[in-house]
Amino acid sequence: MELVLDRFCAGYGAVAVVDRLSLSVAEGEAVVILGRNGMGKSTLLKGILGFLPGAKGSVRLGGQEIIGRPTNAIVRRGVAYAGQEGAVFGDLTVAENIEAGTLISHPGKAREQQIFDFFPVLKERRQQRAGTLSGGEQRMLALARVLLASPKLIVLDEISAGLQPAKVAEVEAALRWERCNRGTTILMVEQNLGLALALASRIAVMKVGQIVLEARADAVDIKSELMRQLAP
Repeated sequence: MELVLDRFCAGYGAVAVVDRLSLSVAEGEAVVILGRNGMGKSTLLKGILGFLPGAKGSVRLGGQEIIGRPTNAIVRRGVAYAGQEGAVFGDLTVAENIEAGTLISHPGKAREQQIFDFFPVLKERRQQRAGTLSGGEQRMLALARVLLASPKLIVLDEISAGLQPAKVAEVEAALRWERCNRGTTILMVEQNLGLALALASRIAVMKVGQIVLEARADAVDIKSELMRQLAP
């Protein structure tokens, strides 16, 4: 599902954090947004999902305008989101959290088993309360629930935070499979440069509420240019 932002603005009250930002994500593409803390990356994602009232400009999803639409209406169009906080139900087991992903869609047992195969640690701990998992494991659980819904567009905010390298590789493999085999579109905010370069078709760098650089992830010298852009 294609996502197109044109002169998009979002913020909190009278404070504009994202200012006239334009960005497109083609159907089946993976775009990763990089940037230092406080540049508006999370605000951008929340604005797209309809969490922030007063967002302006244009957000077109699959060719239809969604600016001003409630979050539940956007989700029903095939969008799934995992933010930085509050992503799991701590009092429920891992299995019950996974099953919560079936409330909107009905993927079936085969799809549920596939998700557990993506993340073996969750399969091992399916009867454990989610609140007792490590922060990184909770991030994996949030992603698992997102994937179970088989969305057309996945929006993720620093999904690799707190994950060990082996678990980051599992996340990369799962998202790559979704994109290659289901044609899923992916928009991610990420701090892990290695994951970004491995997964993305395009990289965007965000500074002070705007995109200041867009480049193909396989471009010559892209890593050195990104390190220059992200340096303090």
